[in-house]
Amino acid sequence: MSPTKIIDCHCHAGPGDGLTGPWDTAAPLDKYMRRAAKAGIRKTVIFAAFHSDYFVANREVARIVASRPERFYGFAFVHAARDRGRVSQMVRVALKEYGFVGIKVHRHDARISREVCEAARAFRLPVLYDVAGEVSVAELLAEQYPDVNFILPHLGSFADDWRAQLTLIDHLVRHPNIYTDTAGVRRFDLLEQAVRRAGAHKILFGSDGPWLHPAVELAKVRVLGLPKEDENLILGGNLLRLITNVRSQPLSRPVRTVPSPPPQGELRDPWIQEASQH
Repeated sequence: MSPTKIIDCHCHAGPGDGLTGPWDTAAPLDKYMRRAAKAGIRKTVIFAAFHSDYFVANREVARIVASRPERFYGFAFVHAARDRGRVSQMVRVALKEYGFVGIKVHRHDARISREVCEAARAFRLPVLYDVAGEVSVAELLAEQYPDVNFILPHLGSFADDWRAQLTLIDHLVRHPNIYTDTAGVRRFDLLEQAVRRAGAHKILFGSDGPWLHPAVELAKVRVLGLPKEDENLILGGNLLRLITNVRSQPLSRPVRTVPSPPPQGELRDPWIQEASQH
């Protein structure tokens, strides 16, 4: 099994409107794109830098996606507290007008809400939720929303919290709808343990670009020394599986389904397939 492209599932893009640090000031892609091309990364999930108005920020990301739709996927960034009451509208616009395929939430903005999870359920979208070390929420998300797939990046903690990362591995093992990505994970032994215990089908390659070097992050996956089939899942197959059932129209009522099992056979980009049928 071989994915058509290596896919980076975690990259920021576009301007922020703060001056706290790079994360809310600007996420330029020029250098990232050169590095990614050299590393063989052919497609990237992008979402906004931190911003005071994610409706505006998502629109800027949409312009980047539209400039190279063969190169980018978009995720809609939402603020669970500040965007209360308009999350579903923001997600609908992101899907129908921008062609986005997921939702991004960060605990440093606000903790994830039922409103975000209900929007994800209605449109069958994966949610990339940075829990910033608060990995216990995985238990609640898995129990309350078993039909929504959650990617908790950085193995649960960009701050390199060993306890949080070790605990997240347990959640990966126990909950079919809890995933993680490799972005910024420095404790290689824990990444290795996550793959061994939870399986390659629960891990996605991510770089946290443009601020981290995508080739360095990719090298961590390569040196795991996995069978080619497992490596391909991490490098693109898992992301494709998680966005396969995205809806452009919401479900009229919640329908609980079991998350899709580890894929069998060749995985293809669902959006490329759809385009080829028209």
